[in-house]
Amino acid sequence: MVTVSVVIPVYNGEKTIQETITSVLNQTFQDFELIVINDGSKDGTLEVVSSIQDQRLQVFSYPNAGLAASRNRGIYHATGEYISFIDGDDLWTPDKLEAQLNALLENSKTAVAYSWTDYIDESSNFLRRGGYLTASGDVLPKLLVIDFLENGSNALIRRQALIEVGGFDESLPAAEDWDIFLRLAARYPFVAVPSPQILYRLSAKSMSGDVARQEAACVKVLKRAYKKAPPSLQYLKKYTWANLYRYLTFKVLDGPTTRKRGLLAAKFIGKLIMNDEDFLKLPAMRKVMHRVALWILYPPKKAEEIIWQSPPLPHIHKDLLRYFKTDVP
Repeated sequence: MVTVSVVIPVYNGEKTIQETITSVLNQTFQDFELIVINDGSKDGTLEVVSSIQDQRLQVFSYPNAGLAASRNRGIYHATGEYISFIDGDDLWTPDKLEAQLNALLENSKTAVAYSWTDYIDESSNFLRRGGYLTASGDVLPKLLVIDFLENGSNALIRRQALIEVGGFDESLPAAEDWDIFLRLAARYPFVAVPSPQILYRLSAKSMSGDVARQEAACVKVLKRAYKKAPPSLQYLKKYTWANLYRYLTFKVLDGPTTRKRGLLAAKFIGKLIMNDEDFLKLPAMRKVMHRVALWILYPPKKAEEIIWQSPPLPHIHKDLLRYFKTDVP
């Protein structure tokens, strides 16, 4: 039996899957099995994966069922004491598994180790740093307020803990990683590795995704988490909802210019202000709301022309965390 099982769920990932697999095979820690779950890919994903010769690599193909189902299928096939997931377009630094495993071994009561994240573009070039938030021990209060793990390609998790919390919720079309982290945090301590070891890829598709669907999934996850959370944590709700709608607003603005997205951004800003009136005092917010108004009032091409002629809106992700409530009161 191996120490670690690495699970890669992939759907139509022919352009990136080889680089992802290579980043796993090049880990300094080598006692792992690599399980690729081909989620009904219709492109050349299976051919690319099958061309890689490594005895640790196993490939299982299923009809398309989504990310959560693919991760659960990976758990089913895993034999390692620890399991880590990486999406078929993300990358790890070579020391990721070694550092996280050592953190778990040094903290025997913990069930989850996680690292910091950096963001890369479609060509694997650095875009920006992630939140670099560090929390260890009982992280449930902070995890309710913000998903500081940032993505599902991050954590190394004890297999038994995954089984005890019931795996990923396959009914969720998004936020399934935040959901399982919350369920794990309600039972087990976490440990942080304060180093950027996850390279999370942002693509045009990910930036223009269905934000309304993401909102619905996050709301479902958070309402369920608060229903099970102790009374002493219920006061955190306003910080949670403010952070959620702050993130969703900027997610909309990262996508293409359309009136529909402008209306969605306006809706999110309204919900944000209901939970955090200080939002209106932030220096960039007047420009944010000006941009949203242009999206709503003008056709996309005209709105973009006006935006380009206006003073530049600061790249909202450069100092993203200054706009988020990250300290639990």
